[in-house]
Amino acid sequence: MAFRIQPKSLLRLSSRVTTQPRATSLAPRWSRTYATPTMEQQNRTAIVTGSSRGIGQAIALRLAHDGYDICITDVEANKAGVDDMVSQIKDIGRNAIGVTGDVSRLDEVQRMVQTSVDELGPLNTMVANAGIAQVKALLDLTEQDLKRMFEVNVFGVFNCYSTAAKQMIKQGSGGKLLGAASIVAFKPFALLSHYSASKWAVRGMTQAFAMEMAEHKITVNAYAPGIVGTAMWDLIDEELGKKKGAKKGDTIKKYSSELIALGRTSVPEDVAKTVSYLSSPDSDYMTGQTIVIDGGIIFT
Repeated sequence: MAFRIQPKSLLRLSSRVTTQPRATSLAPRWSRTYATPTMEQQNRTAIVTGSSRGIGQAIALRLAHDGYDICITDVEANKAGVDDMVSQIKDIGRNAIGVTGDVSRLDEVQRMVQTSVDELGPLNTMVANAGIAQVKALLDLTEQDLKRMFEVNVFGVFNCYSTAAKQMIKQGSGGKLLGAASIVAFKPFALLSHYSASKWAVRGMTQAFAMEMAEHKITVNAYAPGIVGTAMWDLIDEELGKKKGAKKGDTIKKYSSELIALGRTSVPEDVAKTVSYLSSPDSDYMTGQTIVIDGGIIFT
C-alpha cells in the first residue's frame, strides 16, 4: 500500500525544519609541526659520525643532496678521508666542516657538537653512525675486547644522543637523533657475540631516549643494516673464513645466496636512503623504532 502525504501537510512539515548555514571553510582541528625544518624554512644541519668512508660516507652525501649542511667526523687516523668528504660536499653546493675525534670520549663529542653549531648553525640531526666490529669466539674474548666494543658502539651512541639532545633542547625547536644498530640487534651472529650485544644495547637505548625526548619534539630512531659491502664486512668475511676454512669472499657469497631474500649484498647507498627518510619531516610521527635494511634476512 502506497503512503501519500498531502501537499498541505508537506508544507507544514517543511516550515518547521531549520537549516544551518553551510560552512565555507573548516577550521583546522590540529596544527602540524616538524621536528626537522624543511629546506624552505631554514638551512638544516647534521652531524654524521664515522663518515669518512663506508655507510657514514653514503649517509653524509645523501643528506647533503637532501639539503643539509654537514659536519663530517671520524677518528684522527681517518683525517684524510674527512677532508676529502668536506670537499665532496662543498662540490654539491652545501656547506661542510670536518672534525676529528673519538665518540667514546664525551668531551670530544661535546667539542664536535659545539664546533658544528658554531660553524654551521643550529643542530637539526645527529647521526651516531660510528662503530667497530670484531670476529672472535665467545670464550676467546678478553675483558678489553668487550670494554672497547661497548666504549665505541654503546657509549659512543649515548654520548652523541645525549650531547645532541641537550643542544636541541636548548635551541627549543626539536630535532632528530639516529643511531647505527644492525641486524644482529635482532638475531646475533656466531663469532660476533659482543658486537651483537652492543647493537642490542643501541636498540634499547634508542627506545629509552625516544620516550624521554618526545616532550621536546625530538624523535629518536635507529637503522639496522644487514650485510653491506664495506671494509667492516670485508673484515668479518675474512675472519669468519679463517674460522671455517673458507676463501676470502666465500662467506659473504654464501650469506647472500642463502640468507638474503633479494639475493645480493647491500651497498651503503641502500642504508643512506632509509636514513634520508628518518632525517626528513616525513618521519616525524615515528620514534623509538629500529628499521631493518637487510634485503630480507630478518623479518619483523
